[in-house]
Amino acid sequence: MAIRTDLAIECREMFAEEISGVESLAHDSDGITVTHVKITTEEGAKQIGKPVGDYVTIEMDSMLIENEDIIDRVCNAVGDELKKLISSKNLNSVLIVGLGNRYITPDSIGPKAVSKVTVTRHITKEAQMGFDFAVRAVSAIAPGVLGITGIETSEIVKGVVEHVKPSLIIAIDALAARNIKRLGTTVQLSDTGICPGSGVGNNRKELTEKTLGVPVIAMGVPMVVDVATLALDVLGKKECRADLNTILSDRSKNMIVTPNDVDEISEKISTIIAEGINTALHS
Repeated sequence: MAIRTDLAIECREMFAEEISGVESLAHDSDGITVTHVKITTEEGAKQIGKPVGDYVTIEMDSMLIENEDIIDRVCNAVGDELKKLISSKNLNSVLIVGLGNRYITPDSIGPKAVSKVTVTRHITKEAQMGFDFAVRAVSAIAPGVLGITGIETSEIVKGVVEHVKPSLIIAIDALAARNIKRLGTTVQLSDTGICPGSGVGNNRKELTEKTLGVPVIAMGVPMVVDVATLALDVLGKKECRADLNTILSDRSKNMIVTPNDVDEISEKISTIIAEGINTALHS
């Protein structure tokens, strides 16, 4: 039975034993947990169900999201981990892509984060002299979703890439989790690209270096849990598997769960994402 999650850490947690080709290391610091999952072989990728690459998960306790000091430290942690992922990349020109539907709150993380990112591509060399930090050419778009634009997200992004010619893309999207406690309190970064809509089972064409010709760093925040996945995770026993098999066999009839304070969470977590990007690119 498939369990829907976009988080590499949750895929790893499904296995009690060591997995060949998968490395995992976690450390805690004052309410923040950073976990690195590195998939090094195709065998490991097949077991985990994620592409070969590096995945970083930054988690904070849901009770601490009200603490401004914790939020500042999470912003710094996101920035530090993003710096590590992009340290070997060409950063002459960076395109930030905010995926999702700005009119649906759980899916609005990408567009909201993009609106808070410091863009600099339009700033002239002369004007840059007034900045007290290194200025890279950073541009940003929120391409919307197929149902609103009538255009595949991948087509829009590819068109922008061909014109702007960035050396790196950072794509931001809402994700799905297995554990409801991770909703709005977790940030995942990876160097494997992203598949828009995967969080709600509406997979579109992937945004990866293979499809776009440019390295793609993915940043995501789980904002929804599939109802059947949640039931299986909570009950998780043999007695509920038969009924859940029926639910899971027809995703079109399935539902998702999101936090009741999703509006406030989406504002805070999108700020964390944006500030992490600003820290990584402009300091």
